[in-house]
Amino acid sequence: MLLSGQVALVTGAGRGIGRAIALALAEAGARVAINYNTSAQAALELAAEIAAAGGEARAWQADVSETDQAAALVDNVLQHFGRLDILVNNAGITRDNLLLRMGEEDWDRVLAVNLKGYFNCCKAAIRPMTRARRGRIINIASVVGLRGNAGQVNYAAAKAGVIGLTKSLAREVGSRNITVNAIAPGFIETDMTRALTRDIREQMLKNIPLGRLGEPADVAGLAVFLAGPGAAYITGQVIAVDGGMAM
Repeated sequence: MLLSGQVALVTGAGRGIGRAIALALAEAGARVAINYNTSAQAALELAAEIAAAGGEARAWQADVSETDQAAALVDNVLQHFGRLDILVNNAGITRDNLLLRMGEEDWDRVLAVNLKGYFNCCKAAIRPMTRARRGRIINIASVVGLRGNAGQVNYAAAKAGVIGLTKSLAREVGSRNITVNAIAPGFIETDMTRALTRDIREQMLKNIPLGRLGEPADVAGLAVFLAGPGAAYITGQVIAVDGGMAM
């Protein structure tokens, strides 16, 4: 039980990559705080699944783009579990369109959730981690933030911002034994990618050297490693889980 006794908060954990990370952290022995915004049923089912497997988990609703809600979320975790060792910023949305057709609201909302939400949660989590003189922050970025993608200027800008946030914060808190790293997933099998047409999927696969889409578990395995003792000397890094696509 690599993470026995530790407490992890995973934002946007109701489905997809966040769900897989929460499960993997629980399997590694962590007690897990599951954050969701709209996926209440999925989050409660995840908490029940972790409990049925002998773990401990609790779900909390919060829109992390709202500063007060993000701060309250961290406070609730601290009050319930008594500590916070691992923060996984995963909550995110997409509102895709070409820039000339993109409304200001779609730009603002994606930046608010996918970048400001990470800022809000990091700021709230840093205080208890600083007092404890240890912590792990793992930000879920994207290969889109590394290489861009047509029709996703808002999402790409937010994820590129997450990478900059990760590197800068790693410099700020390293002396307090807090590591900050980012994972940049490529195309992962989730509800969103399963909804794509066959032609689009085939085009995507042409750009992936391994010739397949990734699984949420591929990302979750790296998250567990970065949260564990084996990654104690790794900080400020951006690691792509993309089958070689970004290269």
